[in-house]
Amino acid sequence: MTARTPAHACRSVPKPAPPSPPGRLTATLALLSFVVPLSTDMYLPGFPAMARDLSTDAAGVQLTLTAFLFGLAVGQLVLGPLSDRYGRRKPILVGTGICTSVTALCAVAPSLELLTGLRFLMGFSGAAGVVVGRAVVSDVASGTAAARIFGMLMALGGIAPIVAPLVGGAIVSGSGDWRTVFWVLAGASALMFLAASLLVPESLPAEHRHVGGIRTTLKAAVSVLTDRFYLGYTLAFCFASATLFCYIAASPFLLQNVLGLSVGEASMAFSVGALTATASSAASARLASRYGSRLLLHTGLAVLLVSSAVALLVTATGNLSRVWALGLVGIGFLGLGQVFATATALALERVPHAAGTGSAVLGTLQSALGAAVAPLMGIAGGHTAMPLFLGMTGCASIATLAMWLTRQVPNPARQKK
Repeated sequence: MTARTPAHACRSVPKPAPPSPPGRLTATLALLSFVVPLSTDMYLPGFPAMARDLSTDAAGVQLTLTAFLFGLAVGQLVLGPLSDRYGRRKPILVGTGICTSVTALCAVAPSLELLTGLRFLMGFSGAAGVVVGRAVVSDVASGTAAARIFGMLMALGGIAPIVAPLVGGAIVSGSGDWRTVFWVLAGASALMFLAASLLVPESLPAEHRHVGGIRTTLKAAVSVLTDRFYLGYTLAFCFASATLFCYIAASPFLLQNVLGLSVGEASMAFSVGALTATASSAASARLASRYGSRLLLHTGLAVLLVSSAVALLVTATGNLSRVWALGLVGIGFLGLGQVFATATALALERVPHAAGTGSAVLGTLQSALGAAVAPLMGIAGGHTAMPLFLGMTGCASIATLAMWLTRQVPNPARQKK
């Protein structure tokens, strides 16, 4: 009978050396993470045509996006722990391969119901590249090295939300068919599968895996959820991310209805914000080794909270203008970029014995919070910025308070000495 290794036993086992050059591995993992922004943003310009072709309304088409995000959340929760048991390479290849096939089926779906179901499967399988990719980083790096890699991933991943709507619009305008977008997405997913098969080796050796069944997996989950440092960093990341979801959901109303920008000007303003967060993440990759991840995380949270609170105050006093709104949002995005890379690295560094599970919890909570806050942004109508900045301030406050869980508790024995 083969002895089973308990989850906690892996804590003392040293990490393996990086399996491939960091630049090549980072670029491949960044490519795998593109599936989420590409799959959510690229087909948005085709919504009106989809509604006509599938004999539905805007709400029906929106359901396909909801199904994808729900599949993404569930997929991370399932595939992350599985990667702790079976290794990283198999889940990535199987998930990306299925995602390619399902995306191609989306291009020929004859009905809204079938397309919605396929979009759920697309999100579920596409989650492999996201959740297992984060676990791979945790396998091959730690501390400031991991923060640098996560910073580069965030920076490279930040390109997709900027270009995806522009590319999607060009495809729909050029071809006149929204289905072409899914064929392009299928090709991109196939490229991701090819890159993963060639450039992402197995980063979790057999002796580091959880060889038990569901009980061992549950033990790993409990060990993750009972680590207060992990919870603190994860909650900081997820609630900071929720401020971004607030902005994404409310930005069309803020930029066009409240600030009076045209559609083109609003698109440019949104792109500048995304570029700001991307540049900040890239900077954190360089600054982590000099100043430390915790200092950068605290600084990023402080910048995000102060900018959001000032924007709320300016809005409440009736003094919101284009300069105030765009300036304060830009400053907040500077802080947000610092938070994303450092909080992720610090959280997963706490759970090297269950990096896949830790990555799954982090990603699932992020998606769930985003889905929860987005509908609240329109609660007061589309001609006020109060819900946006109130939501951003509230989420930034909770993210900052979550750092209380990561405080160092004094050692009583040391104090007596």
